[in-house]
Amino acid sequence: MTATPIASPRARALGAALRAARESRGIGLRELSRIECISHAMLSLWEKGTRVPKVKEVAAILGCLSIVGAERDRILELAEHAHEPDWLEKVMPNAPLSLTSYIECERTATGIATWHPLLIPGLLQSGDYARAVIAAKRRSREEVDKRLLVRMARKEVLGSLTSYRATIGEAALRASIGGPTVMIDQLDHLLTVAERANVSLRVMPLGMDYHQGLCGPFSILDFANLRPIVFSENLGSNVYLYDEEQVAEYRKAAKDITNLALSEQDSCSLIRDVIADLEV
Repeated sequence: MTATPIASPRARALGAALRAARESRGIGLRELSRIECISHAMLSLWEKGTRVPKVKEVAAILGCLSIVGAERDRILELAEHAHEPDWLEKVMPNAPLSLTSYIECERTATGIATWHPLLIPGLLQSGDYARAVIAAKRRSREEVDKRLLVRMARKEVLGSLTSYRATIGEAALRASIGGPTVMIDQLDHLLTVAERANVSLRVMPLGMDYHQGLCGPFSILDFANLRPIVFSENLGSNVYLYDEEQVAEYRKAAKDITNLALSEQDSCSLIRDVIADLEV
């Protein structure tokens, strides 16, 4: 029996993007096969990520689907790099499509601005804190270990980003994820990362009036030669926004959140105060 080929994370991300583009236009796989004169079986393999189409083939499909602008650029970028070696493939070859797609965006970004009211963002998480968050979803130990390796490897992105701006709700600092010892280590880690020249860390204090950040966490990713995207993670679903007006709205929200938050210096002082409270 011939073994089913394993789809690399980048190929899976490309396949997922192609399928989402097709479904967004309400076109079935067989209909697209007929229009493009490509076999139904081959299109299916492309969308599963077990075979990788050429860039010109991807461009033809996007043209057929009338996919333009930032979304077209993003999918073509995925196609251009689909054959390159991928560290995620070695660590977690069957990673969920939602994870592989975001990691690919994260890897190619030049700048990221993120807001989270209740949790420490993934790129800023310590090992034990990340393990506690991942394990809370009742995954097997093996699955937790693999996801932890992926999350820790993702942190290397911080070294290549021109700018990483994170605003965190004070509630995230005062949570008890993993217990006091884990939280102290996590908060110490935040202070260390905040010393990086390309990192800006701010805290939104408790007791603030209504602001747009209360609508939930989000990240804005900027790229060198592509339009920016907004990523929002919810329970059971991830949302990517490419529309210029939507991105502009989130940029305004991010600016408002930053302006309401404590300064970088005062944020670090608050983190030290929380550490002192935990050490009592």
